[in-house]
Amino acid sequence: MMRTSNPALNNATFTRFGSTALTTESMTIQGTVNKSLALLVLLSLSAAWTWRAYLIGHDPRAVTPWLLVGGIGGFIVALITVFKKAWSPVTAPVYALLEGLVLGGISSIFEARYPGIIIQAVGLTFGTLFGLLLAYKSGLIRATEKFKLGVVAATGGIALFYIITMVLGFFNIHIPYIYENGLIGIGFSLFVVVIAALNLVLDFDFIEQGAANGAPKYMEWYGAFGLMVTLIWLYLEILRLLSKMRSRRD
Repeated sequence: MMRTSNPALNNATFTRFGSTALTTESMTIQGTVNKSLALLVLLSLSAAWTWRAYLIGHDPRAVTPWLLVGGIGGFIVALITVFKKAWSPVTAPVYALLEGLVLGGISSIFEARYPGIIIQAVGLTFGTLFGLLLAYKSGLIRATEKFKLGVVAATGGIALFYIITMVLGFFNIHIPYIYENGLIGIGFSLFVVVIAALNLVLDFDFIEQGAANGAPKYMEWYGAFGLMVTLIWLYLEILRLLSKMRSRRD
């Protein structure tokens, strides 16, 4: 049984379609790549909007409404996409636009504080994506059951930790060191970045399996959506790691 820690690409996402005959209306890897590129373009366009809104006056209040709309709206649309996969040709682009609002606002604030950090984060994110894709296609990294189980367990642990810290934050209780720029904080961020990156391997595997099993054509959008979820997480974690390292030097 296939496993993945990406909530958009769970065990039953592709395998439930069975091994139907491949047709022009079936999911393909190239089709998923094309959809992924389209989502990246949409995300970049909306990110440019909030980036510009902040840089005009360097006032966080200028992008706060967009961050709220993008964050809450993106979460709701992501849930809809997960439960209504056939809607993904519409909901996946909407998700990309909403998440772009969030990433643009967050990125502009980080860039204003640490000049040059965004180009570094973007470069590392896509470098990781293409590096792992090459390793996966060449067989250097294989999505074995043990590998999948390990990544799933680690990702679940990170998610649980984030939920606990968020709940404790409501009571003004903060876990020391983890979010600071000390060695423990940097080490934790580095660990999370590695786990987020390894989720890409699981995403590659599920997209490949979906194409092999003749999943419906709309699953190209859903596969692209799942990959986008992981890439956004990876980018934000890399951005957090770089900011810790930069603040430590300042």
